Amino acid sequence: MAHDRHVAICQPLLYPVIMNSQICIQMTLASILSGLIYAGVQTGNTFRLPFCQSNVIHHFFCDIPSLLKISCSDTFSNEMVIIAYGLGIGGGCFIYIIRTYIYIFSTVLKFPIGADRKKAFSTCVPHILVVSVFLSSGFYVYMRPSENSSTIQDMVLSVFYSIIPPLFNPIIYIVLEMNK
Repeated sequence: MAHDRHVAICQPLLYPVIMNSQICIQMTLASILSGLIYAGVQTGNTFRLPFCQSNVIHHFFCDIPSLLKISCSDTFSNEMVIIAYGLGIGGGCFIYIIRTYIYIFSTVLKFPIGADRKKAFSTCVPHILVVSVFLSSGFYVYMRPSENSSTIQDMVLSVFYSIIPPLFNPIIYIVLEMNK
């Protein structure tokens, strides 16, 4: 969405050329493949762990940090993989989104004051808020050592990165439709 907004605002005349079906397919495949690689590595690492304590996870769903808590072995290497992939995939996406919005806002600030600025900002701000909620809560849960995490706090934060962004997506699209 950040790339789409960037092209629509910064290069509106080239939008049909840049945002063609091939680039959309490539971005979708990159997203799917990065998710599959991450899930495959995490699942493989988790299957290697012995679980000798209770098999009850005090969480809404079976998540990697909650599984690491009930393992009876050293989970340091698993946590390092989580951090490496989180910084690589999540950090890479975050840097790309921030860079894109810097370009967008610098372009929008060059617009004359009026409705065009308001329209551009109203299409970007909801996306920034949703991405910020998702990444900040996800980073906070995944980037802490499992023994330092509070179960209730992790449960609340898991709601923020798993339920809140999909809940706000329809609102973003409604706002976008209202500003057309």
